[in-house]
Amino acid sequence: MPVNYIIYDLEATCWLGRPPKGFNEIIEIGAVRINEYGEILGTFERFVKPTLNPKLSGFCKKLTSIKQNQIDIARTFPKVISDFKEWSGMYENDFHICSWGNNDRKLFLDECSIHKLDSDWVDHCYNLKNQYDNLNGGIVKGNLKKIVIKEGFEFTGIQHRAISDAENLAKIFLKYFDEWTFI
Repeated sequence: MPVNYIIYDLEATCWLGRPPKGFNEIIEIGAVRINEYGEILGTFERFVKPTLNPKLSGFCKKLTSIKQNQIDIARTFPKVISDFKEWSGMYENDFHICSWGNNDRKLFLDECSIHKLDSDWVDHCYNLKNQYDNLNGGIVKGNLKKIVIKEGFEFTGIQHRAISDAENLAKIFLKYFDEWTFI
């Protein structure tokens, strides 16, 4: 059965200082789909309308460059995640969902819990940051942008935008394509 690697990043509601009660909610999903031969098959980019705290903080808008009106017209998580799962090919192929760190996996689990959705597919999420650290002899300091540059690539797009971060992470993923472990 063919394998798809989904290299993804999420942006979420955030605040400077003390956040309101509740969860951080996903406001953007960006992903790159790569087949078992290391070929990029496509990209996915959607804004997500948060339901618990629908108004973005000034801090969040500045950090992500996402505007309130982009969120206001977005679909909610259940609809967007349905589109994402369909786009990813996870219904007809084996798949591995890969992010930089564990926070995005936790965000997916929280959103599935909030909306009472099945989260079994999240078991296929892998933390590339941990594996990257191991490949490079220990904890590598620096954010994704610094690592992309360290690896000899240009960081393209806007930092803290899901699609840009996913596309840049895909560069690292492809460089080490044969060295990742999926158990």
